[in-house]
Amino acid sequence: MFNKVLVANRGEIAIRVMRACKELDVKSVAVYSEADKNSLFAKYADEAYYIGGPSPAESYLNIPHIMDAALESGAEAIHPGYGFLAENPQFGEECEKNGLKLIGPKGSVIRDMGSKIISRKLMEKAGVPVVPGTSRGVNDPDEAQEIAGAIGYPVIVKASAGGGGIGMRTVYEEDELLRALESTQSVAGSAFGDSTVFIEKYIEEPRHIEFQILADEQGQTIHVADRECSIQRRHQKLIEESPSPIMTPELRDQMGSAAVKAAASIGYSNAGTVEFLYSEGEFYFLEMNTRIQVEHPITEMVTGVDLVKEQLKIAAGQELNWRQEDIVVRGHAIECRINAEDPLTDFAPNPGKITGYRSPGGLGVRVDSGVYMNYTIPPYYDSMISKLIAWGNSRPEAINRMRRALSEYVILGVKTTIPFHQSMMLSPHFQEAKLHTHFVDEYKKEIMANMEKVIAEDRARVERLKSTFRPSKKVAAVSAAVNSYLAHSVAPKK
Repeated sequence: MFNKVLVANRGEIAIRVMRACKELDVKSVAVYSEADKNSLFAKYADEAYYIGGPSPAESYLNIPHIMDAALESGAEAIHPGYGFLAENPQFGEECEKNGLKLIGPKGSVIRDMGSKIISRKLMEKAGVPVVPGTSRGVNDPDEAQEIAGAIGYPVIVKASAGGGGIGMRTVYEEDELLRALESTQSVAGSAFGDSTVFIEKYIEEPRHIEFQILADEQGQTIHVADRECSIQRRHQKLIEESPSPIMTPELRDQMGSAAVKAAASIGYSNAGTVEFLYSEGEFYFLEMNTRIQVEHPITEMVTGVDLVKEQLKIAAGQELNWRQEDIVVRGHAIECRINAEDPLTDFAPNPGKITGYRSPGGLGVRVDSGVYMNYTIPPYYDSMISKLIAWGNSRPEAINRMRRALSEYVILGVKTTIPFHQSMMLSPHFQEAKLHTHFVDEYKKEIMANMEKVIAEDRARVERLKSTFRPSKKVAAVSAAVNSYLAHSVAPKK
């Protein structure tokens, strides 16, 4: 095992990795930007090194500065977390040049899976089902029309090097295709430095189901069950759960075997995720994420496998102690991403100072967070405050536990997505597991109405407390802050 690991990330994922290191008696090294000099993760680490200004380009994307910190600290390996440099093949190559172990797959694998066209070709070769479409770049308008006509509308135009839905355009009619092609090429060239696009059949209301993979460097590959990630907004996940509500032992065996085949066929090692679209009894390869996922805690909750510890052990050359038959799903887990965003104003970011903070607890509740009272959420990075996870013996129990945990969660000073998640837990359609990737758009009115109901109930609870007790000055100040938050959270009445 390593003696010292540098974590090239920030926030809750940095702390998550450092906790795994501590349990394995491995020293952890943090790197931090100017904006994160008072961050919890920098204080939690055994050592911390300043690497630049507040913008990601100055710090968390600055490979030379991170390499300097790693070498100066004496770290033997680097854990990239997710985001930033986690799927940057150049970063892996720089680690290798400097004698550092990247806790992840080889740079060549990261590069291949980062290209949607190359990954699609590799999956076709391995016999993994893919969505009908092209396996090469399409730039000629006439060729694009011919391909789309053969596939059948609607189709989707995607950037080969893209992710997160950036530049993606859905085309329902032939006369929309050329505009979509030009738009996607332009966005792809600007965002990713690669204007190559390809065309696939558009599946109208799919479920997004993914399988967690672990693979050691000796060639053993297993899947660690499934996750449903269909609750999304603009292709960004909002709520995840494990297992998928539609999963059966037979379907898990089919999809899990395909995921293992996908990983093994490219010589994958470490943790990764194979993502599928599922519709009408069929599933198709979507992409492979060559890193730990934001939603990994729900897999840990239902299987008991510490995925980050496994990453560290695999990178240190150890064989997997787990066999496929050892992976058993127990109960159900749900994760809500708590972001500093205002869900009543189209999820507008709302960074700022946290003036009041109380996290939930109790049986089956986990909070992965990197914030604290009086911490200022910087505007330069992702708006995630924490991940709230609830486990139950069944999906209904997990939903009810999540409702209870959300009601206990107090974050003052910034708008958060807590009301959105409370609304989702109240949705009968969510409770009935009628999920697909356009769920939030389809039930937008219901979700908004539930959010206003939740906020009104919170307001009433505060008023009851005020009338029942004579608060101290400190309690009165907190109540005033709650009232201020509620007053600014509810849309004005017409």
